[in-house]
Amino acid sequence: MTRASKQYTAEDFTHRISVKEYIAGYRDEKRILGYCQACRQFAKSWACPPYSHDLLAELMQYKEILLLATKVTVLEPGLPISEAQTLLRPERIRAEKLLRDWEREKGGKAFAYAGECLYCPPGTCTRSAGEPCRHPELVRPSLEAYGFDIAKTTSELFGIELKWGREGLLPEYLVLVSGLFY
Repeated sequence: MTRASKQYTAEDFTHRISVKEYIAGYRDEKRILGYCQACRQFAKSWACPPYSHDLLAELMQYKEILLLATKVTVLEPGLPISEAQTLLRPERIRAEKLLRDWEREKGGKAFAYAGECLYCPPGTCTRSAGEPCRHPELVRPSLEAYGFDIAKTTSELFGIELKWGREGLLPEYLVLVSGLFY
């Protein structure tokens, strides 16, 4: 089903894969977490690494992952990249609610889209102060935060190549990737 707004259309795609196969083919922890370390949110948000537990052991307790790719096609050419989070916010909220619903139905652990947390205003996460998360029931890590290669995931499992902005402008479409390990 395609959803539309004045600025974009959005369509969801799903793909099931075994956890063992997804880890073997799409997890490149050292390389991907290197990108995380270069991000300004690294160690400053409860949704971001580093984590103090064994990520691989956590993932291996599950059998399958149901991946969700949301392709958001921009209808207004020439939008600045700075508009990406505003443009994507409604789809992030919708996808994260869907993931939490899947968690309740199937059990398991949901992984949301990378980016700033939706639940606290920018720069107010309690992690930097060494305090517990204000919204642990809502916050989910991203697949990237656990070392998964999203470009490879979208191209090989969904047939969607990631696009990158140029000259400060958004590409023709953006892709949000999330999933449920269960």
